[in-house]
Amino acid sequence: MSSSAPRIDQFTLAHAGRADGWRELTHLADAWARGAAARSDLEAAVSALGPTEAFHAYPGPRLFGVLAERIASDDPGGVARLARRISNALLTRSYRTRPSDWDVHDDRAGSELAEVLPPALDEDVGGHRPYFEALFVTSQPASRWSALAAEIRRLRRPEDAFVYEPVFVGSFEDAFCAAAINTAIASVVVAEGFPYRSRHDAPVLRAVLEPFGEPEDTDVSALRLAGALKRIRPELDIFLLSDREVEKLAGNPAADCVRRIFYAIEEPLELHLAVLEGVRDRYETPFFDNLKRYAQRPIGTFHALPIARGKSVFRSDWIRDMGEFYGINLFLAESSATTGGLDSLLEPTGNIKKAQEMAARAFGADHVFFVTNGTSTSNKMAVQALTKPGDIVVVDRNCHKSHHYGMVLTGAQPFYVEAFPMTEYSMYGAVPLRTIKRALLTLRAEGRLDRLKMLDLTNCTFDGHMYNVRRVMEECLAIKPDLIFLWDEAWSGFARFSPFLRPRTAMGAAADIEAWLRDPASVAAHEKQRAALGENPTDEALLETRLVPDPRRVRLRVYQTNSTHKSMSAIRQGSMLLVKDVDFHTVEAQFHEAVFTHASTSPNQQLIASLDVARRQMELEGYGLVMNAIEIALAIRKSVNEHPLISRYFRVLGADAMIPAEYRQSGFTDYLSPGVNWATVAQAMREDEFYLDPTRMTLVCGTAGFDGTQFKGLLASEYDIQLNKTSRNSVLLQSNINNTRSDVAHLIRVLVEICHGIEKRLESGGDVARQAFAARVKALMTDVPDLPNFSRFHDVFRADAGRDSPEGDMRAAFFGAYEPELCEYVPLFGAECDRRLREGPEMVSANFVIPYPPGFPIMVPGQVLTQETIDFMRKLDVKEIHGYERERGLKLLRPDAIAARSKR
Repeated sequence: MSSSAPRIDQFTLAHAGRADGWRELTHLADAWARGAAARSDLEAAVSALGPTEAFHAYPGPRLFGVLAERIASDDPGGVARLARRISNALLTRSYRTRPSDWDVHDDRAGSELAEVLPPALDEDVGGHRPYFEALFVTSQPASRWSALAAEIRRLRRPEDAFVYEPVFVGSFEDAFCAAAINTAIASVVVAEGFPYRSRHDAPVLRAVLEPFGEPEDTDVSALRLAGALKRIRPELDIFLLSDREVEKLAGNPAADCVRRIFYAIEEPLELHLAVLEGVRDRYETPFFDNLKRYAQRPIGTFHALPIARGKSVFRSDWIRDMGEFYGINLFLAESSATTGGLDSLLEPTGNIKKAQEMAARAFGADHVFFVTNGTSTSNKMAVQALTKPGDIVVVDRNCHKSHHYGMVLTGAQPFYVEAFPMTEYSMYGAVPLRTIKRALLTLRAEGRLDRLKMLDLTNCTFDGHMYNVRRVMEECLAIKPDLIFLWDEAWSGFARFSPFLRPRTAMGAAADIEAWLRDPASVAAHEKQRAALGENPTDEALLETRLVPDPRRVRLRVYQTNSTHKSMSAIRQGSMLLVKDVDFHTVEAQFHEAVFTHASTSPNQQLIASLDVARRQMELEGYGLVMNAIEIALAIRKSVNEHPLISRYFRVLGADAMIPAEYRQSGFTDYLSPGVNWATVAQAMREDEFYLDPTRMTLVCGTAGFDGTQFKGLLASEYDIQLNKTSRNSVLLQSNINNTRSDVAHLIRVLVEICHGIEKRLESGGDVARQAFAARVKALMTDVPDLPNFSRFHDVFRADAGRDSPEGDMRAAFFGAYEPELCEYVPLFGAECDRRLREGPEMVSANFVIPYPPGFPIMVPGQVLTQETIDFMRKLDVKEIHGYERERGLKLLRPDAIAARSKR
């Protein structure tokens, strides 16, 4: 294959790129039929599609061959009709349910377009059987593949719950490319004896292989291929066919990634049933399935939930419209009972327990807790279960407020570490590893490392910064081998299902570390570094070194929270808490107590069901959905930054603007920079300290004269576009598994309209309007306030703190403010505030103060306020500041209360 890789926006792994190729082929065929294109153009287009089409069941070799034959026989009308039929079938996915789409003799009118509504909206789904594709890797010649496919189809039975079509390949490279490109593949059957190299010679296939770094070597075994496929798509079922010692093969530790091993092909029906069973295992949703059965039973309700069964709704003249809006099933599936076939979220023993176990399998965890109060609750549960009064937690000062409140509840003392600032955009990035290591080394130097219990970080951040999670954990474990890690991945739960993002997740990195710990070479690597550093390396040497932990001492303890509702198909507030902890048995009882503390005794059944269903969807189609979300984001980036009008006033920031160069060791700048392809993106993912999630796009609007809050309001009120997060001069766009190309088109049209409006106002307003516009842009983009770092806790809350470490007893300060007479208010603007800053006594915050945006606490209980903090507060022009009353001013602990506490 050629090593010339196309740009990232010229080749994508999701279906939209493929559909575009077929639409272009259709237009070219129409042009040929009108005499506006040459036959050679069609031949070139079909040749370009050929290598990747070989990895899909539809249109398959028969239809694709007929298309080529019609071109060769100079039949432009026949080519145009067939190309349009194939293109329409791919666009609407009708080939999954309509047999006529596969018929080479079915020449419908070229203008016909199949229905475009999803099945749930335009047909009875009761008889619908989900469709998937199974990849068969075989040494049989390609001339035999059609016959093999026919034999597999003959195994189908009416009682089969699913329908699948086979896809055949004959090499290691082709199998790898097929699994990467074809998102419909759910199972892989591998027969031994295949070569390594592809039968195709196409640059597009090399562009697929290069990012994953799968080297060619002498091992072209079925087991090596199985392991390679699992690394990119761990959800796949893999079956091996061998004509050798299958018993010995089954006992090989490398076969752990294989679902079942068959002796040659002696049991084709058993193989067929095994493929279906593997998909059924992922399709099962224990709680949702049971809830559907419960809703169909005639239940008499004498419990405290009148809305259950819907009688109080549908028999009412006054609220019947709610029932008509939501539908009867919502009410039939409501109950406050945990018996009669249902289960308890607080102490699950039945279908909820099984659903959580299946979620653990899907997300690569040992245990999963379903949470129905949002990830704010998941974070507080984790902090409560893992820390106690006096424990120290190294934590990002800019993390979600739930982490801070969790430590208030437990009495753990925060050791705040600062993220790198992006002052121009009034936001913070992520915490550099050097800063984290320095915190650990400071505690060690003070003899207080034993009190450090946990490292608590946000990954990815709201704005898309993803840590090099494995490196962070390994280097911290080299300093403290039993450190617990809590990764708040509220915004990136979907990342598990992308091979480009998974290594940057807590569970993905934990699995990689787990495998490394089992490798005998890990001990040698540690000993080699130990010898190089010497017996007593200086802190500076440790800061400069890529530390290797001692695998004999490491206790791998990793926790991850994700807001399932933020990136998957779960109802709002649906969250999961994921656990991979070798010492979980020592804290399991505490976790159950945390569940009892925070979880509602009346959890929403529909929320639990949606978590169950979200897991099912991501296991069966998450890979394709996430790749589509990435593709959508790349389309937005390209459309905004390369549009001649939009780019005058708006731009989506690249990694070079979001991450300082010192943290981008690969030199990666932006997804759409010249020469960037999937290989360079993958290199950045592996090497860089911070990596920018492509699905999160910071759109600068200050250059168009809008602050973030103003622009968010304009989009919502005038154009029906909703956003979450803003900064002083930007808004955050998020692509997710719900977005379509139509959404992109709507956004671009709106931005064009807004830009035209700006230009019209500037043109009609003359010099006065242009000067006012320039002044507004300068105020938003240049005259920005400095971002305040955490100052310090007042000494009275640092009685048991170290000399150089900044932790403090935030809990004491928080509850100390419960007595009104111990508090005072000082106006933010005025002489008294300035006098206190100059002359004292020190102003000590009595509560959290959290501006939205940027959304991080710039004051916490017990913190001494500085000029830097006050200046930032005074320059804020946002309306929403939690913990601050404009009419009364800053809430502070009174100096005499502070003095009285110091005498205790």
